[in-house]
Amino acid sequence: MLQAPSKLHLLFPRGLTSNLMKRGGVSGALPRGRKYSTSQTADGPDPQEAQLDYRKFLDMLRHDNDLVEINTGVDPHLELGAIIRRVSEVNDKAPLFNNIKGARDGLWRVAGNAASLRPSEKDRYGRIARSLGLEHTASWKEICHRWQSGKKAKVLPPNVLPSGPCKDNKIIGDKVDLTTLPVPFLHTGDGGKYIQTYGVHVLQMPDGSWTNWSIFRGMVYDKNRIVCLVGGGQHNSMIRDAWLAAGKKEVPWALAFGVPPAASLAAAMPVPEGVSEAEYVGALVGKPLDLVKCELNNLLVPANSEIVFEGTLSLTDKAHEGPFEDYLGVIFEGDQRMQPLFTVDAITYRNDAIMPVSVPGRITDESVRPLPLSQYFR
Repeated sequence: MLQAPSKLHLLFPRGLTSNLMKRGGVSGALPRGRKYSTSQTADGPDPQEAQLDYRKFLDMLRHDNDLVEINTGVDPHLELGAIIRRVSEVNDKAPLFNNIKGARDGLWRVAGNAASLRPSEKDRYGRIARSLGLEHTASWKEICHRWQSGKKAKVLPPNVLPSGPCKDNKIIGDKVDLTTLPVPFLHTGDGGKYIQTYGVHVLQMPDGSWTNWSIFRGMVYDKNRIVCLVGGGQHNSMIRDAWLAAGKKEVPWALAFGVPPAASLAAAMPVPEGVSEAEYVGALVGKPLDLVKCELNNLLVPANSEIVFEGTLSLTDKAHEGPFEDYLGVIFEGDQRMQPLFTVDAITYRNDAIMPVSVPGRITDESVRPLPLSQYFR
């Protein structure tokens, strides 16, 4: 049965008022004694660097006066999701939550609305433009031309580094416990806590000939497993089927959060079969993407990722996934499907890591923004 989504009541963080959702209504000051990395220069952040580093992208939004830092404690149970959803609906500034209740050991802060719209016609698509190294006033036509340029440019293989910021901290083996992390419960009708809404899954063909990056949702199942929605006919399912045909029972897997913004857009697009998104992004931005090898497998992830999960995709074990209030603002009551389980064997992350979160609902938000761009791959 198709039903309207459960109405979300906007629960303002304790200590904040309704002015929270007014543009500029929250101080940008950080907590005393805490220093978070920035990439500011005398002239502001470099737009070309912002498309290649999630943290520098947030610096760019700050420079554009398009970022609100919320330092009051925010509850990941509904409160966080309600605020992010509200921002999408009123085209407000992107929120960066520096004090998530339950966060510990640097896991994690939260950033929302990475590709939502701005209120002014002058820079309506400013966040998407910044994700592609453009000026914030770029028109939709300019954004489309920029995206299409990647198809014509020379493919650039990634640059593999010995290490990177995503290796600042490591949790390995039995120390992994997803149930202790501040995973958000986003909508009242959701079937569980969705840890993955805007990260990039990494899967590779058995012979290593093709690596696919994609974005598909994932819900915490237990201490070290998540259950993810893997759609039939998509590139991720094609790679899964190739491992099945090879007689394997599991697939090496990684999930990178807070990757370069240009990479997030590429992962959400129908890049042609056989083309690795890392190479496409290199062609798009005109320089090789910096990657590092995972701790426990041979997959490569962006070196400056905020957080990386490493593990395996099971080809035999499944669990119920959903329901989840998805794009276009609908939820199918009681809709649960048996989907593959992914085991997390390691977590690596930057100091004071930032988890990107998307809260789908009525358009527009990150779940639908890439759709118009996808026509340029046809």
